[in-house]
Amino acid sequence: MLRNPCLGCATFRFVTRLAKQVSCQVLTHSRNVGTPRSLSAISATICYNLVMTISEKDSKILWGRAAGHCSNPDCFIELTQKLNDGDAFNLGEMAHIIARNSDGPRGNDLPEDNSYANLILLCPTCHTRVDKAPLEYPVSLLHKWKLDHEVRIINIFKEKIYTDLILFKRDLCDLLYENKQIWMQFGPESVVAKSDPNSSLHKLWVMRKFDTIIPNNRKIINIFEANRNIFNEGQWKLFQDFKLHATSFEENSYERIESYPRFPLNFSLEFCNA
Repeated sequence: MLRNPCLGCATFRFVTRLAKQVSCQVLTHSRNVGTPRSLSAISATICYNLVMTISEKDSKILWGRAAGHCSNPDCFIELTQKLNDGDAFNLGEMAHIIARNSDGPRGNDLPEDNSYANLILLCPTCHTRVDKAPLEYPVSLLHKWKLDHEVRIINIFKEKIYTDLILFKRDLCDLLYENKQIWMQFGPESVVAKSDPNSSLHKLWVMRKFDTIIPNNRKIINIFEANRNIFNEGQWKLFQDFKLHATSFEENSYERIESYPRFPLNFSLEFCNA
């Protein structure tokens, strides 16, 4: 057990298992960095003489809104990695914008804040850099990074204009196909998930939802809304069905809801004949 706190660095390492209860096993520790080894994929803990958890919902929102990429605009590295054996791990770290402790990076005397509002998703290199040089990376800059990054993710494809429905369908179907392949290979109704409920497939499903499916769904919504004039009323209604499914799917990914609309098959039949 550590005698000294992690001094606000609060390194949250995304790894490969979603769990409600996790232990804190220390691999390394220095004045500013404490690195837990066994953490959940989207919810996390830190070492500070005891196990401290961040809410699962806040963790998922942070990961989802960042779309699995480092929030540093000069980095933007993808934070999920797949191994040759099919296993996967995450490099993402949830860094405090204002440190947990007054003597930590960008610290103050206010009570510790472990909420989504005070966290930013970074790669290990960027996390270390901003905590080692807090004067170069003040609170205002990290908030700007986070806001700009999330706006960039939300707005992607919003200005993509099509004059040809054929080209539109090509790009749309590429996104739908990618989502479908992930769902078929890793989703809860996949062959492996049904035949072996205890497999590690779930961790890949969780990762792919946040770094691929949800961002793809946002792209689809954006390109439809930016090109309203090329669709007839029937096609627009099918899009509204898809949008209802996509937004509900995202909400359920952050916090489980009792039920939500499933993917509308007529949507893909209309635009992709599949």
